[in-house]
Amino acid sequence: MSRPILEVIALDAADAAAAEAGGADRLELVTDMASDGLTPPRETFAAIRAAVTIPLRVMLRAADGFAAGDARTFDALCAAAAALRAEGAEEFVLGFLAEDGGPDLAAVDALTEMIDGCRWTFHRAIDHAADRDGLRKRLDGRPGMDTYLTAGSAAGVDDGLPVLLAEAARAAAGEPGYGPQIMAGGGLTLAHVPRLRAAGVTAFHIGGAARPAGWSAPVSPAAVETWRAALDG
Repeated sequence: MSRPILEVIALDAADAAAAEAGGADRLELVTDMASDGLTPPRETFAAIRAAVTIPLRVMLRAADGFAAGDARTFDALCAAAAALRAEGAEEFVLGFLAEDGGPDLAAVDALTEMIDGCRWTFHRAIDHAADRDGLRKRLDGRPGMDTYLTAGSAAGVDDGLPVLLAEAARAAAGEPGYGPQIMAGGGLTLAHVPRLRAAGVTAFHIGGAARPAGWSAPVSPAAVETWRAALDG
């Protein structure tokens, strides 16, 4: 079984360095964790990129929620994506839902054009979709998309674990729409890891779990080390 990926949310260069020291494989760069992560400034990306050697995925999201927003907001997000790409960003995180709860394909396609074929994660918008399977099928084959960040439920992994296990089985069977890697995250705890690993899930995402002193505290290298050991055990 391949070594699982551990992705850690980083807000700044200190977070990034601590996560790398603890054994993280990749970072998700965001600002405003209270809004579940928004696009960080270009300068923050540059500082973090200079501080670590592990891969970074940069959030492309302008506001809390999963709508693309009005034309002005979305145009600003596209401009931010282009600026981050020009700064050297090579991996991203994004995802939008339309009013009917399905994927907003126009917004997804417009934004991914700005990042020029880079690899990207469709984030937890999938957990709020009206039809998870339908969303996967409609997004199937989108250039660069290689991961779904998902808890299996809008309420978190505790509620969504059966869904994650079922989707891992469908991925193993090669079902269309299930090719992108499942990255479990959203209320993920160490207690969930054994069942997810046994089902073949090979990617894990933590935010608050890397900050045992609270969401406003910095990343703890020791906490990340604990997760690294659990995933490798």
